[in-house]
Amino acid sequence: MPIRQLSETMINQIAAGEVIERPASVVKELVENALDAGASKVEVVTAGGGLNLIRVTDDGSGIPEHELSLAIARHCTSKLAEDIHDIRSLGFRGEALPSIGSVSRLSIRSRTALGDSAAEIGIEGGRILPIRPAAANRGTTVEVRDLFFATPARLKFMKGERAESSAISDVVKRIAIAFPAVRFTLAGSDRSTLELPATDESAEGSLRRVPQVMGAEFPDNSIPIDAMREGVHLTGHVSIPSFTRANALQQYAYVNGRPVRDKLIAGAIRGAFADVLPRDRHAVTVLFLTLDPATVDVNVHPAKADVRFRDPGLVRGLIVGAIRQALGDAGIRSATTGAAGMMAAFRPGAASYGHGAPANGHRSYEASYHASGSAGFDPARSSQRPLDMQFDGAGFEHRGLREPDQAAFDAGPLASADARAGQSEAAETLLGAVLGAARAQVHENYIVAQTRDSLVIVDQHAAHERLVYEALKNALHSRPVPSQMLLLPEIIDLPEEDAERLAMHSETLARFGLGIERFGPGAVAVRETPSMLGETNVGQLVRDLADEIADNDTVETLKERLDKIAATMACHGSVRSGRLLKPEEMNALLRQMEATPGSGTCNHGRPTYIELKLADIERLFGRR
Repeated sequence: MPIRQLSETMINQIAAGEVIERPASVVKELVENALDAGASKVEVVTAGGGLNLIRVTDDGSGIPEHELSLAIARHCTSKLAEDIHDIRSLGFRGEALPSIGSVSRLSIRSRTALGDSAAEIGIEGGRILPIRPAAANRGTTVEVRDLFFATPARLKFMKGERAESSAISDVVKRIAIAFPAVRFTLAGSDRSTLELPATDESAEGSLRRVPQVMGAEFPDNSIPIDAMREGVHLTGHVSIPSFTRANALQQYAYVNGRPVRDKLIAGAIRGAFADVLPRDRHAVTVLFLTLDPATVDVNVHPAKADVRFRDPGLVRGLIVGAIRQALGDAGIRSATTGAAGMMAAFRPGAASYGHGAPANGHRSYEASYHASGSAGFDPARSSQRPLDMQFDGAGFEHRGLREPDQAAFDAGPLASADARAGQSEAAETLLGAVLGAARAQVHENYIVAQTRDSLVIVDQHAAHERLVYEALKNALHSRPVPSQMLLLPEIIDLPEEDAERLAMHSETLARFGLGIERFGPGAVAVRETPSMLGETNVGQLVRDLADEIADNDTVETLKERLDKIAATMACHGSVRSGRLLKPEEMNALLRQMEATPGSGTCNHGRPTYIELKLADIERLFGRR
């Protein structure tokens, strides 16, 4: 077949395959055009999940009548000067409108501030219609009907109406967070109306826009981020470790105001929260990266969702370091959702998620304890057995209590009041602490503490596990990791570029106990490995490190493996469930938690404590 020039319509349809993947892609391109035009109000209307209708109306600068034909021509744009490395707008490729017009029925109606009237141009499947006069206010209205009618094969890959409508909502919300001063409206016959009122451009205004998109709970369960390194500025908010989601859909990232879904940023967020979240939970984040446009390439893909940084290691290190620093500086905090769940559990008639009770209406302590998921409890080793284990259905006897305890029990509430009145002044001062003063230990695992305005319940095993883990990490990374010499060096064949990257990071790897050196052009020799790893697959470890250095210019893989071992050691070396603690030990544990970053969750990401405010307790009893 001879070589021939493709038609303009065919070229645009090929481009549409990359730029316009689904209706949400159309909305993204049109809303970005509206924002680049300086709009303060953007209204989006859809029908049929965007396949039947997409209409985007803005009050921006508009398009002059004589430029309408250029607006729908390929590679025509008003947003790009001579320097491709200095991109300061959301759009710049000049492909969106001709690509959309090649696969749909597109009309553009626009009026400038100085124009006496509006003008309209249309495209149907790539066929351009003549410009005609129209009536419109200042701004632009772009209407897309029958999307993909010209390429019916693409329609087979569309999801249902609800899924496409949801994707459009997500696109609008992501863009809206970055432009809090713009009013967004999303409506249509296929959805409920979404109104996002304008706030202001300040950081406070941006945070006011966030609850409109991410829910009212996020600001109360988030930590501000503000860090800079070598000209890269990172701002935003991240959730505290005890406030998580089941997926990463609520992780919003922006580079110079552009919404992106970048693997490097997502990986940095995972790395920053690696040892404070469960494997199946994800942090909620809103992060803004601001840097010189010349140091980031946004022209990686026609959809402009991916970016490439000139120094990826710098960006990743900034994100990881800033988030970890913020988590450490925030101190100990519990999620507000924990108290809400606790309130729901206490309300009369609340649903029970435990196992069914035995026929006599009571459960054994062992069954209750193991059903709750607490590990390590052995009733045979416990020095004190709970009272409910002595219940035989016929009567209740206070067995297992010593005489003084029995007397106090028989004395009733008056004795308890006298005991509280006799507390030392030192104990009373603890009420002002974050976790308050320890009052009791229940079920030999939970410490009940009191602050001036709340009740705190602490899981002693989970809390101490975190404390031991942090101490082990500090000891591990404050000095070189002990290594073990291999009897025979292990030679690992690698691509020459991977061997070169490993050699460049050899000093850092040596600090973590991994001794390597070049062994010819395409191999490295491993002479030492971290003693903590024991017997390990050295070849796989080195190859994983080479891949990570190639992607992120870091050696976090080895550090994460060592941290995982430290976490296992902490789990086995911490206070076990079922151990009785003295009041002094309980208070000491609470004070250590307050002084240890990340102690709101254990190594596995579970909360270490729950706080219930006095006002919530009073509502449970109808006092408010």
